Amino acid sequence: MGKHAKHLVWDWNGTLLDDIAAVIGATNAAFAELGLEPITLERYRELYTVPVPKFYERLMGRLPTDEEWLVMDDAFHRHYWVRAEVCGLTAGAAELLAARQASGFTQSLLSLAPHEELVPLVRRHGIAERFVRVDGRTDRSTDGKSGHMVRHLLALGDVPAERIVVIGDAADDARAAAHVGAKAVLYTGGSHSRRSLQAAGVPVVDSLEEAVAVAEELV
Repeated sequence: MGKHAKHLVWDWNGTLLDDIAAVIGATNAAFAELGLEPITLERYRELYTVPVPKFYERLMGRLPTDEEWLVMDDAFHRHYWVRAEVCGLTAGAAELLAARQASGFTQSLLSLAPHEELVPLVRRHGIAERFVRVDGRTDRSTDGKSGHMVRHLLALGDVPAERIVVIGDAADDARAAAHVGAKAVLYTGGSHSRRSLQAAGVPVVDSLEEAVAVAEELV
């Protein structure tokens, strides 16, 4: 198979978008509304997991009810999107995406961010044309990325899973990759600590440049 068969599926939040400060700020603003104690970046990275209600279970000692979850989710997103507007791309991301496209390789973007919010933001950062497809979440499911990955790959068409590498900042990205038979590389600049990422059993890196280099070796 030629080089054009290699494909990267990028995550957005915490990977291409350097938004971890916005995430912590929005989380604590939402927590304040809900009467929960604020959380530090370090504690967030140790406890964060997908599905997100499990993250709240780790904080609260129990799973939130469906009603509580809707309140929490709405509060977080209300505070997050105000902050996301001023977040920049991760250092080197735009250049990496451009160079990979110029080399003839394909790449796409799959995020659990709401699709209607994601697409304008990707366009505003001037990188939409780097991707053959951009998909965000179109429902309120909390099941993680695996099902979305299946639909994303079906929409991509003729890209074999064994030639795909998922680059993300969460253990859930590795689970989604494994679910479809793809590889994964995890980046430490987002939602998880290095220790929690290493438990996923895939390569863990500290920069997107390293992530791309490792991805090239995997396929």
